[in-house]
Amino acid sequence: MFDYLIVGAGFAGSVLAERLASQLHKKVLLIDKRPHIGGNAYDHYNEEGILVHRYGPHIFHTNSREVFEYLSAFTAWRTYEHRVLASVDGQLVPMPINLDTINKLYGLHLTAFEVDDFFKSVAEEISPVQTSEDVVVSKVGRELYEKFFRHYTRKQWGMDPSELDKSVTARVPVRTNRDDRYFTDTYQAMPLHGYTAMFGKMLSHPNIKLMLNTDYREIVEVIPFREMIYTGPVDEYFNFSYGKLPYRSLDFRHETLDKPVHLPTAVVNYPNEHAYTRVTEFKYLTGQQHPKTSIVYEYPQAEGDPYYPVPRPENAEIYNRYKKLADATPGVYFVGRLATYKYYNMDQVVAQALTLFKKLLAKQRDALDTLPKLSGKLQVPQEAVTNIGKNGVH
Repeated sequence: MFDYLIVGAGFAGSVLAERLASQLHKKVLLIDKRPHIGGNAYDHYNEEGILVHRYGPHIFHTNSREVFEYLSAFTAWRTYEHRVLASVDGQLVPMPINLDTINKLYGLHLTAFEVDDFFKSVAEEISPVQTSEDVVVSKVGRELYEKFFRHYTRKQWGMDPSELDKSVTARVPVRTNRDDRYFTDTYQAMPLHGYTAMFGKMLSHPNIKLMLNTDYREIVEVIPFREMIYTGPVDEYFNFSYGKLPYRSLDFRHETLDKPVHLPTAVVNYPNEHAYTRVTEFKYLTGQQHPKTSIVYEYPQAEGDPYYPVPRPENAEIYNRYKKLADATPGVYFVGRLATYKYYNMDQVVAQALTLFKKLLAKQRDALDTLPKLSGKLQVPQEAVTNIGKNGVH
């Protein structure tokens, strides 16, 4: 009998498997449809011996000390600050838009104060800001919106920014200084030996049993367990009873090139030309030394593995109906991107999993507190009480 069946060996499932096994001494069965651990963060060495991310670039960044310190128990880190260029008007310019972007694009020599005035002069007043188009046009005006955002968004999402919730483009900042880092989080680093190695250490506890190439529906009626943690698509769990939640998918086309470096930086975005949205060169991310290099092209598509929930009001309504079902399902906890239909970053998924673990920890403590009240003869092993008292989240 397993204490927990955990569906999905990505960040959410793996963090919870590790916490429950190591801190609460629970017996955990962790399963995944894919033939590997790590979910979309899975990396591996290709035929040429270059470390690549199978499902596109995964850049770790967070402002959460708790999340960073937790993951640090399973990996050393390589300091890395991500930089992106965008191909616009025949030039490669920094993205997100900053002072250098504007000066290079328009042949100007503005200062930080002057570029702020420039943005104010081209921005359009929009109230209320509701769509992704509104967000960008109200910050940088319509011309920069057309050059950097509109066509990229159309490729990525299969619809115009005017049809998408404001959350899509609200994630991308606009800067008046020369900071060309894509992220400004306190902690920015890559697992020194890769994500898969980190997951391997996380899941090495003897209380964790792993089954890959396995659909949970194949074993849910066969292998006994007490509770389930589900990280898969929430609509699939409920047999699409309210319809299928829409996602955007990606087709990744990997290439290895017979030269040490190909791109001028880790990622180049192509907002306007080509069917792909961006190209990534992995050696920038990993720091690996190798005479050859490996790149990946990303082609957005409607069908395939679910990557990006489509943020539109009608989709939120469908999800809320599924959430009511999920909340009313005893003994099953829904966590992670797919189970909560949210576009979370990796650190946000880890934080969500740690939060659920704290609730499960509190639940067990409460259960132990009630035991003496239930029966004067029932004895709780002192070791169990001591362990719960000592164990907590890093």
